[in-house]
Amino acid sequence: MIDFTHNNIRFVHRTAAVAVRNGHALLHRASWENFWSLPGGRIEMHETAAEAIVREMHEEINTRVHVGRLLWAAENFFEYNHQDFHELGLYFHITLPLESPCLKVNQFLGDEGGIPLIYRWFPLDALEPLELYPAFLKTGLQRLPKSPEHIIINRPEPLPLYGNVPRKGFANLNS
Repeated sequence: MIDFTHNNIRFVHRTAAVAVRNGHALLHRASWENFWSLPGGRIEMHETAAEAIVREMHEEINTRVHVGRLLWAAENFFEYNHQDFHELGLYFHITLPLESPCLKVNQFLGDEGGIPLIYRWFPLDALEPLELYPAFLKTGLQRLPKSPEHIIINRPEPLPLYGNVPRKGFANLNS
């Protein structure tokens, strides 16, 4: 996996699957988290982002997906679990096969190396009140771009993993 720490900042090269079907987007979260995100994962060396999505979706929900076009390239700066992150994310439109059981239920379980994941189809018009990260997805999923967009997200506070976590600035990444 392309993931390393330098100067106390963890760099992650991630790819994400954007599945939008019948006015709903597929989101997931670990069972203990209180926020949602797009499914996906870290890219491995000598693996394309599209290959990583296929691998991750097969590993997590036992489904072979079709990877479509690139929607967003996102540079995401955030804090998670008291660790500063610099994430480079590539977000691709995907489709699930029509026979996939994941299309027949509103919520289902997946697994990431022994970590239980909750998957849910959310109506696109119900994303605003969700804790959804990165936050640009709340509107972005409702209006998928016609051509790839470059997004920079500089989040001044950590993700709310443990509820009321003390907020910390990100000035060190802005210089």
